[in-house]
Amino acid sequence: MMYLPSVVSAKHIGGFRVHLAFDDGVQADLDFERWLRGPIFEPLRNAEYFSRLFVEGGGVAWPNGADIAPETLYEAAVAEQSNRPLQPAAAVREKRAEYKPSTRRRRG
Repeated sequence: MMYLPSVVSAKHIGGFRVHLAFDDGVQADLDFERWLRGPIFEPLRNAEYFSRLFVEGGGVAWPNGADIAPETLYEAAVAEQSNRPLQPAAAVREKRAEYKPSTRRRRG
């Protein structure tokens, strides 16, 4: 089984910035403005509407159905923490490489 990051909390901290916490302990303050492109994201360009964000399906979503996938957010969070350029899916690949599935048997 591959590791898929999941947002466990998201808090609007002003403008288009959000503090995210992931299920593995990674945390970051990200500027979401870079993702607010296209018709579905147009309402989010209003800061008041943007602040109505919530966690859903491991990512961040809004009442109009717009959402940002957890892998995208995780990659940006890890890049932000390490001060390295954002590389497509690199953070998720690194985390998957570290993942070691449990060898314990499940009772069932």
